[in-house]
Amino acid sequence: MQPEVQARYSARAKVIKALAHPTRLFMVDELSRRGKRCVCDLTDLVGADMSTVSRHLAILKNAGIIGDERHGSQIFYQVKIVGIGNLLKCVETLFQKTTQTQMHSLQN
Repeated sequence: MQPEVQARYSARAKVIKALAHPTRLFMVDELSRRGKRCVCDLTDLVGADMSTVSRHLAILKNAGIIGDERHGSQIFYQVKIVGIGNLLKCVETLFQKTTQTQMHSLQN
């Protein structure tokens, strides 16, 4: 593989790895559907302590999936990738089809 191709696939893998955690996936879904949220809102939604949520947000930000803005003493996070909601819908569709196939196999 050529170095520029390797670099492109490494960057893609970084994004996929950042999404490969239930909490991060939930937060990205929340941000893509509801828009900008402060870290305190995300902490309440996730049900984890602020340091854990902040660590997850840092991974997503480092992968380029989300960005942040400071408003006074609060930091608000938002999705930077326009089509991320479509990606999440595709994953959900795949999950549903796989589940239906498995259920159908068990019934036969």
